[in-house]
This record gives sequence, C-alpha cells and structure tokens, in this order.
Amino acid sequence: MEWVGANNLSDLAAVVTAVAAALVFGIASVADQRSTKRVRQRKALSPRIFVDLVRQPLWVASVGGTLIGFALQVVALRLGPLALVEPLLICDLIFAVLIASYLRKLFDRVLVAGVVAAAAGVAGFLIIASPASGRSSVGFIVVLPLGAGFAAAVVGCIVVAQRSQRLRPLALALACGICYGLSAFLVKLVVSNVSGGLPAILTNWPIYALAVVGPLGFLLNENAFQKGTLIAPVLAIITVCDPVISIALAAIWLNEKLSGSPAGIAGEVISLIVMVIGVVVVAHRAPRLAPQVEPAPAAPDPGS
Repeated sequence: MEWVGANNLSDLAAVVTAVAAALVFGIASVADQRSTKRVRQRKALSPRIFVDLVRQPLWVASVGGTLIGFALQVVALRLGPLALVEPLLICDLIFAVLIASYLRKLFDRVLVAGVVAAAAGVAGFLIIASPASGRSSVGFIVVLPLGAGFAAAVVGCIVVAQRSQRLRPLALALACGICYGLSAFLVKLVVSNVSGGLPAILTNWPIYALAVVGPLGFLLNENAFQKGTLIAPVLAIITVCDPVISIALAAIWLNEKLSGSPAGIAGEVISLIVMVIGVVVVAHRAPRLAPQVEPAPAAPDPGS
C-alpha cells in the first residue's frame, strides 16, 4: 500500500509540474512568435534567423522561458510516465491563446468552448487511460525502425515546405511536432537513467539522439512561427503531434500501461478526438497576429 501511495504522490507531482511547464511554454510561445515577426524573412530552415532573433530582447526572454519550461518538463518526466506528462503539455496552447486573446481583448464564447473541449479531452484521456510506468531503457537496435520512420517523416515535411508556400508553416509545424514528440521520448529515456550518474548517461545512445532531434525541433519551431500569420494553427499542430506521438511511443517502446479494455480504448479515442476538436476550434478562433512589416526602402536623396 505504501508503494502505491508513493506512486500516486509522484504522479500528482508530475501533473503539477507538467501544468506549470505548459504555462511557461504558453507564455514563451506568445513572446516567440511576436519576436519572429519583427525580423526579416529567411528561407526555410535557414539558421541565419537566429542571428536576427538574438537582437530581439523579447526573443531572448522567450528562449529563457522555453528553457525553464523544458526544465520543468524534464522534472515531470522524471516523476511520472511519458503518457501522463505529455498530454498535459497541450495546455501550452490553451495558455498561449488565452494570453494572446487577453492582449488583444478578443475573447468570444466559441474560443472559450474550444479551450474547455481541449482541456476536457486531455482530462478524460488521463482519467480513463490511467497511464502507468513501463520500462526505462530501450536498445539502440530496437529503435532503428523508429529512427528511419522519423527521418522519412521529417524530410517529407521539409520537402513539402520547400515546394508549397501556402503549406509551408503547417508542414514545418508538423515536422516540429514530430521532433518534439520524439524528443520527449528521448528525454524520458535519459532521465530514467540519471541515477547511474553522468557515465551512465554518456554511455547510452538517447542523449546523442536528443542532441540532434532537440535542436532540429527548435529550428523548425522558429521557422514555422515566422512563416505563419496565426499563432494557433502552427502551435496547434505542434501541440497535438507531441502528445499523440508520445503516447504511441510510450505504449510501443516503453510498455507503459494504458486501459486496454474495449470500453477503456473507446473512451481514450473519444477523449483524444474531443481534444483535437477543441484544438481545431481554438485554432480557428484565435486572434490573428499582425503580419510582418518589411522595412520601407529609403527615400532617394534629392541632391543625388
């Protein structure tokens, strides 16, 4: 009984920490997209965007917020199952849209209904699924098919982004969401082995995969935000992909237990559908960001 109580307490702490992370991520997301609209447009995946952004104090503050949010996410993943923590992070969309709406005084009932549906979907899934911890390590050979599928999906999204200007922000956001979902999986593997100290972390493959996937996701995030004129569609795709991919990885590779009864599976699917519907409604009703304004060309010198 003491073991069960300890697990419940740990899961509660994970929930609280994950919601706090979502709040910080939501604030940082608003600041992030606002700052990307203040710099010149760059080609998709151009790292030169960071040269422009680093001169924006608002962007520097958003990066600080993102790092704080990531630290809270790491703590939450250390405390609870991947399938418990990641769905809660869709709250960053809720917080971001509510903050953006407050700044523009543009609240409406449909937007609030979408927020309620998204939150209810997440709560319903977690209550019905009751995620339980699984194994803490996965062999490199075992995840090679995952790596191949991940690479193919991200490359495909980038190809679409390069070929279609209209679909570019959505394709980049999808690639970013895939990276973030996989990053959460890798973080879970890293923090699960932290008790072995630095040697245990550095001698296992997840930390090196995370060093590639994490920065790639961040670069895709910045490009997706700059190419889109709405905060919600881009953030919605990223936010939905993250938990859906994380839940799948948790169930398949980490063997985290979800409710497996027919009624439980039906309830989980319905809850996720409600969550997605809520996110779509929020995306449709979210306030529009002002488009980027390019600097006007200098007037010709009359004396020339």
